[in-house]
Amino acid sequence: MTRDHTDPRTWFITGASRGLGRAFTEAALAAGDRVVGVARDVTPLADLVSASGGRLVAFPLDVADRQAVVAGVRRAFAEFGRLDVVVNNAGGVVLGMVEEVTEEQARAHLDTNFFGALWVDQAVVPLLREQGSGHIVQVSSMGSAGGFAATGLYSAGKAALDAVSEALAMEVERFGIKVTILQPGGYRTDLFTRGLTMTDENPAYAPLRTWLHGLWAESEDCDPRLAAAVLMRVVDLPEPPKRLVLGGTAYDMVGQLAQSRADELAKWEHLSREAG
Repeated sequence: MTRDHTDPRTWFITGASRGLGRAFTEAALAAGDRVVGVARDVTPLADLVSASGGRLVAFPLDVADRQAVVAGVRRAFAEFGRLDVVVNNAGGVVLGMVEEVTEEQARAHLDTNFFGALWVDQAVVPLLREQGSGHIVQVSSMGSAGGFAATGLYSAGKAALDAVSEALAMEVERFGIKVTILQPGGYRTDLFTRGLTMTDENPAYAPLRTWLHGLWAESEDCDPRLAAAVLMRVVDLPEPPKRLVLGGTAYDMVGQLAQSRADELAKWEHLSREAG
């Protein structure tokens, strides 16, 4: 059963309590849509729930728990009888050099940032396929475009999400399901506070850390509402982008990295062709 274009959309947003997730939730509600917002802690959504007139349902969910995700998606679908936009936004950051990251930190990080999104995708696709429509929005990062010192694990998880999302897009497009990968730059969120895991610092990297701190101190984060406004435009498009960088600075940096890689590819073409 497809949605009439005059009907309100139903959203399922993970990590909805804070940052980009909350901005997406607020924008969807402002558009007259309905939202099921989940997070490990949904207490910060209480004000929106009470003011929503029943259009926002919030309940706790840890996306790293696959069984809980399956049950949570079924509950979300039952709330309003359909899902139109699914936003995989839950995530965190491990900040530290590759050598410093513990096994526990690496596994916990990927359980949320990669496997959490995978479990949601697997749970929602049968429902979207049955209704013949839907839009899955994967909140990746500009960091998925390449690894960078101290954010290697974060970029790795997002790069894995990008690859799975591209495969998913090819697999589900014939069912009327769209997939968009969002690659945000820096936004004013709790990602580097509440969502941050720090490694134990190895003094061998002290000079590099000093340089990184100076580099990051010069950056300026944007208002999450700007990203939310763009997302609202994206979900209205009949043919939405499969990949979209969010933020002008992020766009420039991703573009520069893509050009650098293209140059490197061309530089060593002769060796590539010698291999077969």
